[in-house]
Amino acid sequence: MISRRDLFAQLAMAGAVARLAPESLLAQAPSAAQRFGKEKLIVRSMRPPDFETPVALLDSFITPNDLFYLRSHLPIPGQLDAAAWALKVGGEVNSPLSLSIDEIKKLPAVTVTVTLECAGNGRAFFEPGVAGVQWEKGAVSTARFTGARLSDVLKRAGVKTTAKNVEMHAADRPLGTMPAFVRQVPMAKAMHPDTILAYAMNGQPIPIVHGFPLRAIVPGWEGAYSVKWLNALNVLDKDSDSFWVATAYRYPNRRIAPGAAVDARDMVPLTGLVVKSLITTPVAGTSFAPGKIAIGGFAWAGESDIAKVDISIDNGATWAPTRLVGEQAKYTWRRFEHTFTVSTPQSVLVLSRATDSKGNAQPAVSQWNPSGYLWNQYDSVRVEVKGA
Repeated sequence: MISRRDLFAQLAMAGAVARLAPESLLAQAPSAAQRFGKEKLIVRSMRPPDFETPVALLDSFITPNDLFYLRSHLPIPGQLDAAAWALKVGGEVNSPLSLSIDEIKKLPAVTVTVTLECAGNGRAFFEPGVAGVQWEKGAVSTARFTGARLSDVLKRAGVKTTAKNVEMHAADRPLGTMPAFVRQVPMAKAMHPDTILAYAMNGQPIPIVHGFPLRAIVPGWEGAYSVKWLNALNVLDKDSDSFWVATAYRYPNRRIAPGAAVDARDMVPLTGLVVKSLITTPVAGTSFAPGKIAIGGFAWAGESDIAKVDISIDNGATWAPTRLVGEQAKYTWRRFEHTFTVSTPQSVLVLSRATDSKGNAQPAVSQWNPSGYLWNQYDSVRVEVKGA
């Protein structure tokens, strides 16, 4: 079994390729992105493919499939054939199953709109730096997913009273010594009516890079729970001993000093997302003439709703409320808009701060952790007001 340190060192190396590779290698990045239908995205890693959406392209409530960020833990499976594909269900069930995609499509279909975010979104901003793909702001997107309820499949298999967790297995291809990608979801979340096995994304069959022919959608939780290329469910009466459950995707159970070591006993599984905002317009460095400046963006909080978003243009000394507009749905981001006036030439740092329905507000400084998860401090964009 690969160690946690070695694994994340490999991930850090993969993330560094797109930033530090020689020009000859970087020249291959656009063709790699084009091969996956992601030519407008930022290449963070090419093997496995990790592509980040530029913030300026995240300015619509629904993210088009070609602009949806791409996170892969292992290389994308080859030779995916929906006709030969099957989802196996076993473990603590009375009737083990093997279901074809057509059989899953015969179950009642539901559509859930979800904002998915990589747990490491914003990792590049932590100080001191941490290993892993160096995502900045764009490892987040929103889509409408259609599929069958996971609970309907589990009920058909007859879950035993001893069941505690559902282990989800993927068909990713091995990469060196990295272990197979496996995640676990507690029974309560697995049986929730909004947790689904999706076969469609934004009204189209899920693209191969996003999990064709079937992926789990675990709304409100960090993106790695929504396992792509899902091919097996194993119901457990205990916690999974998979590396990706027992060692990876864990978070300190207390605040720690930046750069400090954390004992494994003080780590707990990472589940939901934190409250966060993202200014999508204008982009950093935009110049304006003196007068009114319009700001727009999105805010989200996993399983919680967004209660408000405030904007500051004086380094947080004062805050002004924004307007929450557009579509509102559980598990999704909410659009915010605001207009302020700057009468004289100056450089303006615009800050955004979201607050969720439980009263949690974005902090001025994100909580450092050794994996670089859940970056959520105030978002900021600097713009220039110039004279005529």
